[in-house]
Amino acid sequence: MNIETQIIIGLIIIIVILAFLYRRKIWQYSELELNHSDLASKKQSQSTRYGRMTEQFLPILDHYPYDEHNFRFIGNPIDGIQFTDDGIIFVEFKAANSRLTSTQKKIKDLIKDKKVYFEEHRVGPPANA
Repeated sequence: MNIETQIIIGLIIIIVILAFLYRRKIWQYSELELNHSDLASKKQSQSTRYGRMTEQFLPILDHYPYDEHNFRFIGNPIDGIQFTDDGIIFVEFKAANSRLTSTQKKIKDLIKDKKVYFEEHRVGPPANA
């Protein structure tokens, strides 16, 4: 075997080894990316659960400005409704940098535009029937 053939075989071996290492590195990167995505999803889920639990207790804390006995928890799409002697307040608790959802923004706009109504719906036969 002459020197040129040995060089070509050596280069082929080096290329095969580099290709193997490159594919292995990409596979490791993909696995790390999947692990990161999974952890981010779990963190968001945990944060959501914590938020839902916490918002049920916020009206009974000292810094809540209204009578907690007149707060009614709804949960979704807003946290609750606070009844006062001179008004009804739709309440949404937010922590840190969390923002209103698009549905919550729409509810806020409907209230701002005074598109809130009261309806009475009766069930059963009339009393004098």
